[in-house]
Amino acid sequence: MCYNPKMTNHVHNLNFLQQARKNLRRTSTPQEKILWSKLRSRKLGPVFKRQESIGNFIADFYCPKKMLVIELDGSQHLDNKEYDEERTNYFESLNIKVIRFWNNEVNTNLDGVLLKTKEELDK
Repeated sequence: MCYNPKMTNHVHNLNFLQQARKNLRRTSTPQEKILWSKLRSRKLGPVFKRQESIGNFIADFYCPKKMLVIELDGSQHLDNKEYDEERTNYFESLNIKVIRFWNNEVNTNLDGVLLKTKEELDK
């Protein structure tokens, strides 16, 4: 999710992002809830945050210690390829690694999603 980086009122932008994060947490997809249940409380090691602001973007899941973002993509992302690329490029410019999974992968191969995540955490 991206919000207008040209907003002139920094405080307004911070409040807007905070409200957006709350809304995203409140309206999490079933797949986000499933993955969060596996990431929270240091179940894979380091702390993850969900719906975390990084610049003017909001990452689905972020591990600051390992500089790792996990994004879950549903069918709506087929129409947002440019936006997803922009967000990934921004994160990578900050030396944050981004891994993406399709919602369907969480549904059908959760062990594989967790294995890939653990491999990235162990690097």
